[in-house]
Amino acid sequence: MVLLDMKPIFKEIDAIILCGGKGTRLQPIISDRPKALAAFGDTTFLDILINSLKCHGFKRFILCTGYLKDQIKDHFKEPKDIKILFSEENDPLGTGGALKKAESLIQSETFIVMNGDSICDINYHDFYYFHKNKNAMLSMALVRTKESKDFGSVVINESHEITRFKEKVATNNFCLINAGIYFMQKEIFSHMPDNSRFSLELDFFPHMIGVRCAGFIIDSELIDIGTPDRYKKAVQHIGGNK
Repeated sequence: MVLLDMKPIFKEIDAIILCGGKGTRLQPIISDRPKALAAFGDTTFLDILINSLKCHGFKRFILCTGYLKDQIKDHFKEPKDIKILFSEENDPLGTGGALKKAESLIQSETFIVMNGDSICDINYHDFYYFHKNKNAMLSMALVRTKESKDFGSVVINESHEITRFKEKVATNNFCLINAGIYFMQKEIFSHMPDNSRFSLELDFFPHMIGVRCAGFIIDSELIDIGTPDRYKKAVQHIGGNK
């Protein structure tokens, strides 16, 4: 349930969505559009993401675009009751490079970052206060799953500090994986590498262990559209909900 007192707070927090990837594995199904504009009934995945944030009070969005970026710009040419800015990359920069490029557009000291190809049910109120109470520079939403062979896993201690990232390994045990949703502080940019192209997950996060990084566990399923099978499953799960 959305707590009304959070809407004024979230209204002032920028939401950055990383939607510049080509989606190579999904090309057989949606080669005519960027992955984030994958169809869900009469709407798109990116619309579903934005609407999920908008209903919690977020009003200012920065879309990090790349592959077929003009389609995304045209799709959101006349947004209603929200502000949408575009950070455009001409060459692939990776998730880290894309976020770094958007730094000049981010106005809020605390901001939220989301992958543009996954979604899960999350209590943003609890996540935000977790981030603040931990005095974290980076708070990462984590989901319990047995599918670490596809995603890799994250290890936290009793204080919910992130202590380790594990490679993708098949296991029958539940583990925690990165849900691709983060609260960050602007100071995090001072820790990013000088190079313009890098991955948050592979190149940056592992080097941030011990630097005020916390893991917030959520009890919901992570839905992503990264492969044809997962896309079909996502369509069945959320259909054309707006």
